[in-house]
Amino acid sequence: MTPTQQVSAPGTNHPIWLQALYLSLAIAGAVLTWQANLEFIRQSGAAFDLSLFVQQASANPAARSLSWDLAVGATAVTIWMVRESRRLGIRGLGWVLLSCVTIAFACGAPLFLFLRERRLQELARQSGD
Repeated sequence: MTPTQQVSAPGTNHPIWLQALYLSLAIAGAVLTWQANLEFIRQSGAAFDLSLFVQQASANPAARSLSWDLAVGATAVTIWMVRESRRLGIRGLGWVLLSCVTIAFACGAPLFLFLRERRLQELARQSGD
């Protein structure tokens, strides 16, 4: 038995550790992002001030670089997620997109990758991989 087979689900070449990694990253993306959001809320007042948040996200060249990097990258990956979801018949895309908007893209993207890996494993089992 090869090392890949030992950490893969029976009958597939899709390692289980990859699903666990994606799910862990989704959780980390939610927790770490919201820790920062809660700190922002505490510092700025009782409610989430979106205009102040956007203002601070573009307050200097480093912040603008990170903001644009996230915006452009997230847009491209979101388009891919929608197309890939349709191509593979991945269930749960609505929850992924909702989590991207309401929690963080850092949560939604790895969550999608987890669901995608799980679907690829399911398809491999069905085809007798």
